[in-house]
Amino acid sequence: MPGFKIHCLGCGSAKPTPRHLPSCTVVEHNDTLYMVDCGEGAQRSFQQKRLKFSRLRHIFLTHLHGDHVLGLPGLISSLALGDTGGKLTIHTFAEGEKILRTIFDFFASELSYELEFNIIKPDDAVILETSSLTVRTVKLKHRVPCVGFIFEEKPKMRHIKRDMIDFHGVPTWQINRIKAGEDFTKPDGTVVPNHILTSDADPSLSYAHIGDTIYMPELAEKIGPVSLLYHETTYLDEHQREAKMRFHSTARQAGKMAKACGASRLLTGHYSSRYRDEQEFLRQAGEEFPNVILGKEGETIINS
Repeated sequence: MPGFKIHCLGCGSAKPTPRHLPSCTVVEHNDTLYMVDCGEGAQRSFQQKRLKFSRLRHIFLTHLHGDHVLGLPGLISSLALGDTGGKLTIHTFAEGEKILRTIFDFFASELSYELEFNIIKPDDAVILETSSLTVRTVKLKHRVPCVGFIFEEKPKMRHIKRDMIDFHGVPTWQINRIKAGEDFTKPDGTVVPNHILTSDADPSLSYAHIGDTIYMPELAEKIGPVSLLYHETTYLDEHQREAKMRFHSTARQAGKMAKACGASRLLTGHYSSRYRDEQEFLRQAGEEFPNVILGKEGETIINS
């Protein structure tokens, strides 16, 4: 299916509770699964959503706090018991590789797949490119080095007008060139402009995952317009001072960020365990930004 699917597996913060699991999100794009953070219980939630381990190819860690990484040892061990094959890449800081390799060498020394680490830095940089997707980091401000991840589709091919393709006799071997934007030159030298043969491509979509961070108004320009923005909403207004002290954000601040960066929709999450009613996160963020989705475990958001 075109576009992104965003699977919410863990929407809590700091510790598991009866209401929420720690941070974990799976981005689905073109049949490939990209996991962002891996808190406790991630692999169970992954299976409850009927996602396939064989399609999981990348795990991105925003930072090295336990509620974002402690699900990894279990996940890697379970994958080692299966017949997954292929390659799994974990994108993390150099310190993360050192810690995780020690754990994996003890609990999952024999793997049925290739495991590699891509060392990232707490900086703004492109860290992954595929044929259809670019993933880049943006530096965040938290108590430890931390980044957000922005997934951006590359420009898509134009749509051919079949009747015009047939009318002008475009050979099959040139179709992809036409879809890529080239004009067509007939054998007699006549040039048929591309816009006659094609219609506009579908818009490229994007998803920004902004995890643990103090509110950073200057971040809006770095994120840029996105189809869907996930921004942590750990606290409500009455605990704004605590949010600042602990380098987190409030629901209202997330709404301000969504408005400032030109997001189409905002997804909430990373709720503090002190709250019993998530509807207040929806209300406070919604007072700043009109299109808010309340993140919940098990929810899938279609970004298309």
